Amino acid sequence: MRKLIRSASLGLAATITLSGCGAKVTSDAKAAKSRSVTVANCGEKVTYDRRPERVVTNDVGITELMFALGLEDHMAGYVMPADKGSLDGLPYRAAYDRAKWLSKDRITKETALDARADLVFAGWNYGFNENALTPDDLHKEGMDTYLLTESCHNARTSTSRGIMPPLDALYTDLENLGRIFGVEKRAQKLIKQYRATVADVHAKAPKSADRPSVFLYDSGQDQPFTSGRYAAPEQIISEAGGSNLLHDLKDSWTTVGWETVVKRNPDVIVINDYGSTSAEQKKEFLLSYPPLRNVSAIKHKRIYTLDYADLVESPRNPSAIKRLGAYLRRVTGGS
Repeated sequence: MRKLIRSASLGLAATITLSGCGAKVTSDAKAAKSRSVTVANCGEKVTYDRRPERVVTNDVGITELMFALGLEDHMAGYVMPADKGSLDGLPYRAAYDRAKWLSKDRITKETALDARADLVFAGWNYGFNENALTPDDLHKEGMDTYLLTESCHNARTSTSRGIMPPLDALYTDLENLGRIFGVEKRAQKLIKQYRATVADVHAKAPKSADRPSVFLYDSGQDQPFTSGRYAAPEQIISEAGGSNLLHDLKDSWTTVGWETVVKRNPDVIVINDYGSTSAEQKKEFLLSYPPLRNVSAIKHKRIYTLDYADLVESPRNPSAIKRLGAYLRRVTGGS
């Protein structure tokens, strides 16, 4: 058990006012008092003895979890890849404008120290890496950490990730963050909204035997990088009415061989849109790659694109389910 001990004043009472896509949280100073909150994070009980006030987040989905809870004023800033280039068109634009873009490279200990962070919210392969930056590196500097639940190492190997269904991971993090920051009502409201959206799409999905098989293509030409049972696409696909081609892969994000894709013959391919290779370039590769020419999704050109932030754990997951569900019903003859 890892226990992080700190003492500080904590404002418990919070007034939530919605503004645009996000929410702003203001604390009632008269009600401020110390408190200790313990949550389960990646199998460990972690205690936070104060509400963090200078959080550094890594990557889009993690950052937008904070924004969805109206916590941008509790952030020292965020680290986001250079390929985002512009914030135009992103959800939570007002929150992005309020927070500071600290780096367009990977998060480092120096970035967190320069920002005077009291908590770093990241995950394994979402900023943390055994060979570069670990939570313990930051604990030694007096900083707390919170790990994205989608990224938790599972017990199968030392590198495979994921310990629960992806939507459960999203709800777990919202609930934990709600407790850590004293915005439990806002967190529960979001979870209720997200569950309702997912349930509505799920009700329209076909029976299991009639579901199209869906392959998530992230990147890679020699070997495709894709998602298994514990990454967000698993439930984005299944709740939308499809069946994840790699459902039996007990990992989150990993590589497979093209021969597996060909043998399993997906009905639909979903492209993860991010990075220096555009979604259109990825589509052109898939359509022209000879080993795939007889795959059903290629023959019928059933290829759909979702944004990176739709496909990692984030507040955009329910919306992605809704959009993909509509596409699957359209191309497979559903209502």
